Amino acid sequence: MSMESFRLQDARALVDCAMGRKPADLVIRNGRWVSVQSGEVIPDTDIAVINGRIAYVGSDAGHCLGPKTRVIEAAGRYLVPGLLDAHMHVESGMLTVTEFVRAVLPHGTTGMFVDPHEIANVFGLPGVRLMVDEAAQQPVHVFVQMPSCVPSAPGLETPGASLGPAEVEEAMSWPGIIGLGEMMNFPGVAASDARVHAEMQATRQAGKVIGGHYASLDLGLPFAGYVAGGPADDHEGTRLEDAVARVRQGMRVMMRYGSAWHDVASQVRAVTELGLDSRRFILCTDDSHSATLLCEGHMNRVVRHAVAQGLNPITAIQMATINTAEHFGVDSEMGMIAPGRYADILLVDDLVHFNIHMVIAQGKLAARDGELLVNLPAVDYPGWALNSVHLKHSLSKTDFALRTERRGRAKVNVIGIIENQAPTRHLVMEVPVKNGEIQVDASQDLAKIALVERHRGTGAVQVGLVHGFGFTEPCAIASTVAHDSHHMLVVGTDEECMAQAANELEACGGGQVVVRRGQVIGKVELRIAGLMSNEPARVVAQKAETVLNGFKACGSPINNPNMTMSLLGLVVIPELRISDRGLVNVNTFQIIPVVE
Repeated sequence: MSMESFRLQDARALVDCAMGRKPADLVIRNGRWVSVQSGEVIPDTDIAVINGRIAYVGSDAGHCLGPKTRVIEAAGRYLVPGLLDAHMHVESGMLTVTEFVRAVLPHGTTGMFVDPHEIANVFGLPGVRLMVDEAAQQPVHVFVQMPSCVPSAPGLETPGASLGPAEVEEAMSWPGIIGLGEMMNFPGVAASDARVHAEMQATRQAGKVIGGHYASLDLGLPFAGYVAGGPADDHEGTRLEDAVARVRQGMRVMMRYGSAWHDVASQVRAVTELGLDSRRFILCTDDSHSATLLCEGHMNRVVRHAVAQGLNPITAIQMATINTAEHFGVDSEMGMIAPGRYADILLVDDLVHFNIHMVIAQGKLAARDGELLVNLPAVDYPGWALNSVHLKHSLSKTDFALRTERRGRAKVNVIGIIENQAPTRHLVMEVPVKNGEIQVDASQDLAKIALVERHRGTGAVQVGLVHGFGFTEPCAIASTVAHDSHHMLVVGTDEECMAQAANELEACGGGQVVVRRGQVIGKVELRIAGLMSNEPARVVAQKAETVLNGFKACGSPINNPNMTMSLLGLVVIPELRISDRGLVNVNTFQIIPVVE
């Protein structure tokens, strides 16, 4: 039952159940109620549920029992509200909405706030609608934020589609749209760009939340201007001072702990050490790899990590439940265990290790001891969604040459990756030149990076240099997961391997491919927009693992290098990126040459 339909219904069934005049569908007995709304744990608590909603929470729900009432004995386990992921991209898990739910529901996630700007960059508004329609079929709450920045940086990249104020205004009327996705064009907000402000105004008029993305270290006037523009939250902070500044300016701090972006430890000190009010802090994942979801968990993993940083467990749970619900204005529906709310309830053995015994979603037993117990929808995808990789011609090693008139050695601008963080460094290095071409240099941990246009088949290939992957073999990795415009990214130390990886990726319809010494040693096929697979999460994770193992076989020691690679075309996060227009200095928003 949707929230919209519930609001039109009579609440007397809840009242009658609470009063004992009508039997509950489900009663949970003898649990320890984690009351996030009051910040306490209340022992010996029963919960009565009818029509998917909580009718009664108290010391004895015996009066709610009937001959057909299902009874679950909590046996002293903690009763925790279902966990909410405040900001995430389903596409980053390489999974469809349905398969993402399959992966995370046993881990206790019963609500997600999804920004599908990845598929929007490939297919535009039809891609967003595809996600909205699939989200509506799930047995958990999947809210969709309308992407705000497609392209993320107009003039610096060319996406497969473009969205603007008219599309935002249209989407705000759709059921399931909860607000505006992360406003990545922070310079545009501060400069009063008419387009981005029109999108935010359309969101305000619809009474919905504007998502933030301020990926700059400058907390001076540009930050002040950004906050004044209306973004209500931000997940791009990486430092203690970032968290403090955002809270003081009235924003919610979204601290992310995904597969590769680990920003909780530094920012949560604002609560644990400085004593700031924790209710303005929210936990999220942003980007989670399918293998992380299966092997480590989802929001339960984030809560566990936050507790390990010194947070009181109840405080950490608040950051993944009620704080999120209040921020998006849905706390009358979820985010706490209380009458009238959806019966999204976890039975947890302890609050530190956060081992989840049972998951109840919308009043139904959804998972037990990691096993999914509810049916998920079967979704068919249209042909246009499965055909998105368009190269003008097969690529050869010459497409990946980096030519220069310099002789001997040349000074070059290099993208420097930072392990487990989204920002990059702008490095300037000296490299050898041979026969008029820039050479990769393993002694300096230097590889090539190329961006291949794949939406319109223009044949454009931009080549640059990247430091930090640690490759020691002749190799290449190609990926159509390349935030945000999602062209094809290729990194490698050998031009023939780079061409082979790119051509292999076109042949399989998108995904990620690893080539070492002329052999394909890792591959995951992602036919839906070149971003997602509709295979089960376990299968996708196994295939994605071959890519991670491929990185290792090529010499890369870093954590989740494929996710790090996927952001190297994201021209809204400092300092240096690559787009189909060339090398982008994100600090100045200018195209710069590779060779100085």
